[in-house]
Amino acid sequence: MNEYLKRVISNIEKRDSHESEYLQAIKEVLCSIEQILDKHPEYEKAAILERMTEPERIITFRVPWVNDNGEVIVNRGYRVQFSSLIGPYKGGLRFHPSVNQSIMKFLGFEQIFKNALTGLPIGGAKGGSDFDPKGKSDNEIMRFCQSFMTELYRHIGQDVDVPAGDIGVGAREIGYLFGQYKRIRNAYEGGVLTGKAICYGGSLARKEATGYGLLFYVREMLKTNGHDLNGKIVTISGSGNVAIYACEKATAFGAKVVGMSDSNGCIYDKNGIDLPLIKQIKEVKRGRIKEYLRVHPESEYIEKTSDDSPIWGIKTDIALPCATQNELNLNSAKKLVENGVIAVGEGANMPTTQEALDYFIEKGILVAPAKAANAGGVATSAIEMSQNSMRYYYTFEEVENKLEKIMINIFNACNENAEKYGCPKNYVAGANMAAFQKLADAMLAQGIV
Repeated sequence: MNEYLKRVISNIEKRDSHESEYLQAIKEVLCSIEQILDKHPEYEKAAILERMTEPERIITFRVPWVNDNGEVIVNRGYRVQFSSLIGPYKGGLRFHPSVNQSIMKFLGFEQIFKNALTGLPIGGAKGGSDFDPKGKSDNEIMRFCQSFMTELYRHIGQDVDVPAGDIGVGAREIGYLFGQYKRIRNAYEGGVLTGKAICYGGSLARKEATGYGLLFYVREMLKTNGHDLNGKIVTISGSGNVAIYACEKATAFGAKVVGMSDSNGCIYDKNGIDLPLIKQIKEVKRGRIKEYLRVHPESEYIEKTSDDSPIWGIKTDIALPCATQNELNLNSAKKLVENGVIAVGEGANMPTTQEALDYFIEKGILVAPAKAANAGGVATSAIEMSQNSMRYYYTFEEVENKLEKIMINIFNACNENAEKYGCPKNYVAGANMAAFQKLADAMLAQGIV
């Protein structure tokens, strides 16, 4: 390993040894850019890696709120403003009990690279809270969001930092957050949050964007390697926004989606997933995926009983992990390979463990890496920002066409860099190298800041 690279990783391991997710994200990127570092000694002189792996700012704050029983609850809020090199900080908010600083830093670091790949002028950030929206009333969620924004508002702005949604933060939460921001600021700054409802400044196709973008990328990857989505069997982990619209676009491209999941288990429907029913269960009722059997008793429900998601035991051509980080481990990867999988498309952020990722690459499985393949959401958020600035709206078709072009360009950048640096078909390395070079050159151009 390059001595500079080795030294930087060693120092981060000593300093942040308790932040396992962050360390995983750092190593996954840095270990794939060694050839670039060998060709550019000026990067070491300017401490590019040290600066790129250290957030510009980490904000933590308490979030007190009152539940429906009159009890005072205190949660912790975060915003990691990682990089403003190529534009205002941009990245989602996650409300989930697992949220901690390590997860926020890993997501923020990934976001820098993802946003750079879009070709759009947006930096990288991430935020959220260990608040759990599940089981909460709308009034409780509103009170929490208002308290959260009462602190966050001073750190964001449409030219400073533009949050969006993530796990646990959908249109409802974005609405409550935006309303409180507008109330405090006494101004309508439409571009301060993305993922807004259409009725007050949101973009058409934003809800569909991450799932659609994933399939645009996977389609290009398959086509380049002599495959086609038409007629392929697909399994998708998760049943939230990304999974639902990945399923919708996969079906439109002629694939048959036979499995989807939630945190409790998965359904297997050999006839193909009834997507309108999934949307009813998850988007309207906010129920559990097991309810699918009430309408389709002939399908199968497999309960999750270990760290291995049962969905990866289903025979499939294409696996799309769209739930959460590190959901697809080495044991599951081996099952997928044994069952003949040809491609994995990462719809969630870092959903595959490093061991599983290495195994897929070793076995010649095509991998669409998260920081490239799930960039459709943030790309469309940037399109939403531009619409807010122009006081103008694009049609659904205009947004989808722009998204498709962005995803094709992202795949081409990954493919070209993989070829250029002697690792053809390794789109994980290709994505990292394409984004890193852009960020490193921007850092050099702006001096020591």
